[in-house]
Amino acid sequence: MTRSTRTLMVVAIALITASVGSFFVYRAIQRIPVREVEVAQAYAVVAATHLPVGTLVVKEQVKIIPWPAAHPVTGGFTSIEQVTNRGIIQPIAENEPLTESKLAPLGAGGGLSPTIPAGMRAISVKVDEVVGVAGFVVPGSRVDVLVTVDETGGGRSGITRAVVSNVQVLTAGTRFDQEKARAEGKPIPTTVVTLLATPQDAERITLAGSEGKIMLTLRNPLDTDPTQTVGVRLANLTGAPAPPPVKKVFKGRETVVPAPVVAPPPPYTVESYRGGKKSVSELDKPAEGNGKSGDGKPGDEVVK
Repeated sequence: MTRSTRTLMVVAIALITASVGSFFVYRAIQRIPVREVEVAQAYAVVAATHLPVGTLVVKEQVKIIPWPAAHPVTGGFTSIEQVTNRGIIQPIAENEPLTESKLAPLGAGGGLSPTIPAGMRAISVKVDEVVGVAGFVVPGSRVDVLVTVDETGGGRSGITRAVVSNVQVLTAGTRFDQEKARAEGKPIPTTVVTLLATPQDAERITLAGSEGKIMLTLRNPLDTDPTQTVGVRLANLTGAPAPPPVKKVFKGRETVVPAPVVAPPPPYTVESYRGGKKSVSELDKPAEGNGKSGDGKPGDEVVK
């Protein structure tokens, strides 16, 4: 018997032994009884499609899916009847579970009304791309409302001031604009912004919109300090002299109201060069009517 023949016999015996062993192991595994492990399942109500704010839920917009019982949805629902005829107060994405915090109370109806907290009001203002801060005013953002008005009506005493600060934006764009933008997959064309304000602030915004031009300024949502300014008048921009104090008579007593503080105009200067050295001289302001300085002499010379 040659060496190659012995090698082939050893390999054949090894294959036969492995095959027989595998067969017996396979039969042994087949005799093991099957153990079925029961997985506890619950059910959850999820959105069958995107549900925007104000939607009144109907049966066709939701569905029930299995949900692990060990990890239930906090505040969730297990039957469709629990969510029908209730308004959506927060946007819900497709296949997202519906929860109590995202639905209005039963009987409150749909639309924007259920999203308004007690004591607050929703007021809409007309905006364009500039007033709406280039489209960055979106639902949930915080803005200040500025108004520019003409105090005397002559076009020479305009003032701009923040009339309401730190108000929340409820919606951006009309309902028709939102549905059209969602269907076409395009940005929402913001023509109207709805703000959440107190009744007093709603009155101020209404008056500002009817008497002047409104502008919105976007602010950091973490910045909750109220905006406190005295406003900016046209005289503050041009450096014109302050108007005389205004006298008002209140209950027979004359009261002088001081004029707003206006920044003084820059001083008159003359630049001169002597031996390659530059010097700047400040002159007194010329007296009105004669075009000369108050004392005819230059002020102190400032050398740079």
